[in-house]
Amino acid sequence: MGTKDEERAARLKAALRDNLRRRKAQARGRAEDEPPAETAPAPKVGPAGDAG
Repeated sequence: MGTKDEERAARLKAALRDNLRRRKAQARGRAEDEPPAETAPAPKVGPAGDAG
């Protein structure tokens, strides 16, 4: 039964590796398409810790 588990683990490892590569490629593609985001000013916090 160890062989079956090892085969399954190897398939899972390969699938996860491929998925990670695909996600990284998508992220790189999105980064190239989008202009750099402008940073928004930090919200003001009142004395009671409430925003505004």
